[in-house]
Amino acid sequence: MQGSSSSACVNPSLAVAPRPPVAGADGPPARRIVVAHRLPLRASPDQNSPFGFAFSLDPDALSLQLSRGLPAPVTYIGTLPASAESKIVPSDELDCYLLENFSCLPVHLDGDRHAEFYDGFCKHYLWPLLHYMLPFTPADVVGRLRFDAASYRAFIAANRQFADRVIQVISPDAGDLVIVHDYHLWALPTFLRRKCPRAGVGFFLHSPFPSAEIFRSVPVRNELLRGLLNADLVGFHTFDYAHQFVSCCSRLLGISNTSLHGHMGINYHGRTVPVKIFSVGVDMGQLRAALASPEAAAKAKEIAEAYRGRVIMVGVDDVDLFKGVGLKFLALEKMLDAHKDMIRQVVLVQINNPARSRGRDVDAVRVETQRIEQRINRRFGVDGAGGSARIVTIDGLVPMSEKVAYYAAADCCVVSAVRDGLNRIPYFYTVCREEAPGARKSGAVVLSEFAGCSASLGGAIRVNPWNPEALADAMRAAVTMGAEEKQARHRTNYSYLSAHDAAAWARSFDEALQVACRDHPAMGFVGLGLGMSYRAVAVRPSFQMLTAEHVRPAYRRAARRLILLGYDGTMVPELLDEGKRAPSGGVLCLLNELCADPKNVVFLVSGRRKDQLAAWFAPCEKLGICAEHGYFTRWSRDDPWEVSDKHQEVASGTGWEAVAERATRQYSEATHGSYMEMKETAMAWHYQNADPVLGPCQAKELHDHLVGVLANEPASMAIGSQTVEVNPQGVSRGVAVEGLLGAMARRGNAPDMVLCAGDGEAMFAALAKAARAAGGGCAGALLPAGASVFACTVGRKASKAAFYVDEPADVVGLLAALVAR
Repeated sequence: MQGSSSSACVNPSLAVAPRPPVAGADGPPARRIVVAHRLPLRASPDQNSPFGFAFSLDPDALSLQLSRGLPAPVTYIGTLPASAESKIVPSDELDCYLLENFSCLPVHLDGDRHAEFYDGFCKHYLWPLLHYMLPFTPADVVGRLRFDAASYRAFIAANRQFADRVIQVISPDAGDLVIVHDYHLWALPTFLRRKCPRAGVGFFLHSPFPSAEIFRSVPVRNELLRGLLNADLVGFHTFDYAHQFVSCCSRLLGISNTSLHGHMGINYHGRTVPVKIFSVGVDMGQLRAALASPEAAAKAKEIAEAYRGRVIMVGVDDVDLFKGVGLKFLALEKMLDAHKDMIRQVVLVQINNPARSRGRDVDAVRVETQRIEQRINRRFGVDGAGGSARIVTIDGLVPMSEKVAYYAAADCCVVSAVRDGLNRIPYFYTVCREEAPGARKSGAVVLSEFAGCSASLGGAIRVNPWNPEALADAMRAAVTMGAEEKQARHRTNYSYLSAHDAAAWARSFDEALQVACRDHPAMGFVGLGLGMSYRAVAVRPSFQMLTAEHVRPAYRRAARRLILLGYDGTMVPELLDEGKRAPSGGVLCLLNELCADPKNVVFLVSGRRKDQLAAWFAPCEKLGICAEHGYFTRWSRDDPWEVSDKHQEVASGTGWEAVAERATRQYSEATHGSYMEMKETAMAWHYQNADPVLGPCQAKELHDHLVGVLANEPASMAIGSQTVEVNPQGVSRGVAVEGLLGAMARRGNAPDMVLCAGDGEAMFAALAKAARAAGGGCAGALLPAGASVFACTVGRKASKAAFYVDEPADVVGLLAALVAR
């Protein structure tokens, strides 16, 4: 079992930035560690600096903006700015300088590794795939898009280096939390969980998350999904992205999910990983500062003079395949073709941000948009030869102080992305139209429905950018819109943005992460798997593997023993076909050896039908059986089946079985791969062979339906392991165990040692209750004082049992070791 990491730095020469004292606190305040691909720094050449560069915080860096609402102190981890990275020699002096002055701790990646990690795997494989591009897209369009094992290894190695940096500064015992930004660091939660199991880790994906049909094409899909599930909180921009992630986990990993108080969660090895939607906003303070700058005022004056008397549409996009700039230009061409009167009125100012990576795809986008732009300007220039351009393109790095001037001056903002995680351009535009000096406080936004922000801006004109006529009509509607409607739409957008700024995102994410990690101090973690298959099973600190060495001393000294065994998933593997579930000769022989010891009372406790169990275990003369979750009990093969008076009374109820059967049969017919099992007193609906997403949905719906129609009947409903069961009220394995203990106590043979192995949480709860009563000296206790109880679940998972074994073979091995003695 792995414990928490120490708070000391791995590198003693690295002085961690001191934490300010907190009045009344016993220790240092909790640190927030923000991890992103790049540090929020700017670097400019400076011959007077010992490092060759002068550094300053970059107000445009998203990781800095999204830290505004976090509690101090905040430490940033990432690589150096691209302008300086290859020209600076890594040193402890540099690291300490950046940490002390900017709370930034750099990760130094080798140049080749960084290129393979970022340009290779991240930008030319993972990023296009997250934007719904499949690997069979022609190579001459996008360059290489196929999975490359060497690039993936570089990606893993880079994430491991990031994890090493985090471990140097994190102190989970002090309440430190790690906030990881975006797909570049997808594997980081796995390495942090392995190195520091109690670390509180939140991951936010700034990109879209595709459907399972797209994501299943990734050769390492399971490792990547498990990477995010090793976080304590996973955040997305929109419900669609979150839902598709949950669907992928269900379809590809077979992991169940839950919903509580309106939020989704994934049940993963004893933890519930919350999956939430967080609205990323803009840094209002940064925008206001940019709008008030002299540079913005000068640029605003320049724009007013250059475009006097014309309607300005603005577009700001990265140069990549998914921003749809070409579609925007084609729609403008259609609009001008259809409405000649607008030729002299409208100009589209298109600002192209520098490309974030190099490649054939970027070159192809640039060539295509330039060709369309040149054609439009030739056709619709005022003098017919491009004398007055309809499209004005600005390439390269435009500072925010100039961009805000264009936003404030534009009558309309056009976003035509064909796939985008969020796209904050409409946010910037709306705030600038409201906050700029002398602002008109109105504006129109034409917004692609494929951009993540389209779900947030209720005042935007939403459009399918793949439909050029619809996009052209939307652009014309935006520039001809009446003042009253334009103001109303603008107010709707601005109201949302003012309530959901960057600081609000930080506060919301941090609060959710604190809630997700609140049980960490009381948890133990058991590590399973290697590399990216690693996962940490959350258990109680006392949870441990059960071996013969644990049980043998109590087994030998006991005067009377009770051995309780489940069947499916305990004596035989859960995933066996139904035709192969019958016990083997070895299992039958082992049970007979156990039963031959006069000190032993051995019971099989199962949900299966009594006739089936009686036939399977006919060779075991002295084996007791509790069938159908304990409704039927017999103490040996030749004893009659017993039913308690209480159960008989319930069974003679009001005919609820027919109602339940009709409802369950409808769901069986509607859910391919499911089937209904009728028992003597109960029924079960099995969906392990149904669609992994549809099956659980139908199960919940069937359960809720049965709860409604049988509300006044003596029946109980439960969702089990890929089943929905309907049993007579009061029937459970826990009740059955209490009945066995009570019967033995009445006969004067109360067991002083109990071994219970299986998957029945009700049994474990009943035994724990009996042990507490015995330890407290309660009258009528079912166990004698000092009785030894070994409750053991199969599989490392959250359980009321104190022990576990990994698989059914371990149960059989444990029993064989006890028999051998």
